[in-house]
Amino acid sequence: MRNVLLIASLALAAATGLAGCGSSAQPSAGGSSATPTNPCKADDFKVSGDFGSAPKVEIPACKPTDELIVKDLVQGTGEEVKTGTTATVNYQLTTFSDKKVLDSSFERGAPFDVENVGQAPVIDGWNEGIVGLKEKGRRLLIVPPAKGYGKGGQGIKPNETLVFVIDGVKVTPSA
Repeated sequence: MRNVLLIASLALAAATGLAGCGSSAQPSAGGSSATPTNPCKADDFKVSGDFGSAPKVEIPACKPTDELIVKDLVQGTGEEVKTGTTATVNYQLTTFSDKKVLDSSFERGAPFDVENVGQAPVIDGWNEGIVGLKEKGRRLLIVPPAKGYGKGGQGIKPNETLVFVIDGVKVTPSA
């Protein structure tokens, strides 16, 4: 159940307090290898695919930032995720450094429940980044290592920046 462990192993980054970003060398126009210096912005990432289907994510040649980046790709029309609610979501995780899809609930056909958003047993990037997502909405999260898995683990490289596309399937208010 690597997929559930990826999302459920929340505290590694929080406990380590690490900051910084992973970076990958990208070939320049001249064919030599160079590290990008321009900081990534949400609009640099290209995501295709409709709500409810596995997205295709294009990772840009930019430098990841230390900040959590949140962008709504599809504005939802239903209930909004708030602190304390339960969010049922589909998600896909792509690693920034090697552009590989590591986990996808879309492919499994099984949404994931995030109970008690804000205090859920998930990475900090999710506890912060899914607040405000609405049912039937699609959101892009670019999660820096300090809000992700920090030193790594659960199949994640050390100091990896994580790229999530998350669909809000259902929001259940707290009891």
